Amino acid sequence: MSRNAGTRARGGRLHTARRALGGALWPVPAAAVLLAIALALGLPEVDRHLQEGPGEPLTFVFSGGPSAARTVLSAIATSLISVTTLLFSLTIVTLQLASSQYSPRLLQTFVRDRVVQSCLGILLGTFVFALVVLRSVRSADESEDASFVPRLSVTVALLLTLVSVGALVAFLSHQSRQLRVETMLRDVHVEAGATLGRLTREQADDEQPDTDLPPVPADAWPLCARHSGFLVQVTEAPLLAAARDAGVVLRLIPRPGESVLAGVPVAWAWRDGPGGDPSTEALEDALAGALVVGYERADRGDPSYGLRKLVDIAARALSPGINDPTTAVHALSHVSDLLGLVAQRTTWHRRVADDDGELRLLAPSWDFETLLSQAVTQPRAYGGTDPGVADRLFALLSEVGWHTRASAQQDAVRRERDLLVAQYRDDLPVGWTAEDVRRRGEAVDRALARDWPRP
Repeated sequence: MSRNAGTRARGGRLHTARRALGGALWPVPAAAVLLAIALALGLPEVDRHLQEGPGEPLTFVFSGGPSAARTVLSAIATSLISVTTLLFSLTIVTLQLASSQYSPRLLQTFVRDRVVQSCLGILLGTFVFALVVLRSVRSADESEDASFVPRLSVTVALLLTLVSVGALVAFLSHQSRQLRVETMLRDVHVEAGATLGRLTREQADDEQPDTDLPPVPADAWPLCARHSGFLVQVTEAPLLAAARDAGVVLRLIPRPGESVLAGVPVAWAWRDGPGGDPSTEALEDALAGALVVGYERADRGDPSYGLRKLVDIAARALSPGINDPTTAVHALSHVSDLLGLVAQRTTWHRRVADDDGELRLLAPSWDFETLLSQAVTQPRAYGGTDPGVADRLFALLSEVGWHTRASAQQDAVRRERDLLVAQYRDDLPVGWTAEDVRRRGEAVDRALARDWPRP
């Protein structure tokens, strides 16, 4: 097999750790706190060195005595811990609202928000800086040496306080925008588009991008998972090395985002040449280390997760408790745009070859038909007879049909069109006639034929 028969392996432990930290709330605030501690320990020493030198180099800095310095630093620390508590409370309220009103899967988007992380880091860093600098203030009666006031450090604390006020204003402004449903839809859209773009670039050298994976031979044996959870990502480099050393081809079973259960087969293995069967336990050990399994889904290697979030918002908006079809229509517009990107490929499977060009790893992923069904099924089921939702669903199929190129993709659009026509023919949307349903179904056919309907 040629060297270009499969894509190169991606991922590694450092790559996985970097992505895990990027999806957590605490790294930026924790880094800000550590930086504040280091600065608060080092800056007073600079103060001491400057004050012991000849002349008065610290002209435009804090000029009060020890009592005034303690008062200022105590006020900064007290006020900032209160403001930080308020900021945390507002963040929790935002998370609760997004989870209950739109989708619980939106919490990941909020946690990764760099504005929220940066504001938390600035406030916590300023609080810790003032608290640590406070310990270095000395009155004359508290030390055998002369009194010491870290003037430069107190001045920096005052400047950081002004920055913290600006961060608080920026946070409030940012959160007021984040609570808008259009902002949430845009953020999910951007994340999903970035995932699709990254997967497209990673598979650019695949010679068979729009074909199914080869079938599993009869002599293959199953390999079981060691852990349970959702398949977040496949660290391909170590898994490829294990398959090459064992002289086998590995074919994973779950797609990114699907559940993995301990003790249940998670992959098939078969030899690519003559020889005895390698150790099943060794291959299962390699799988346990290479399959990143988490307690929740993530969009790192999953082209379906962004669509899942948008469809969740649409389905929640169509529930009787919320009854907001306008939000559902807007969400379906974002879904339509993402499906246009999805139509660039029929399948998103991975075929990975080793350095000798031998195919070693087959990783199934999502295909266009499944993603289209996922995007349309729930809005069609929960949309009822609302004319706006029905019209948007027909328009979505027309827009997606315009982007399709492969016959398999067009067949998938026709199947969803037939389901939609059958549903609304039996239960007409409010104000529609059977002719309206038929005309919109024909518009999908015209879009598939590259004949966009004229008004």
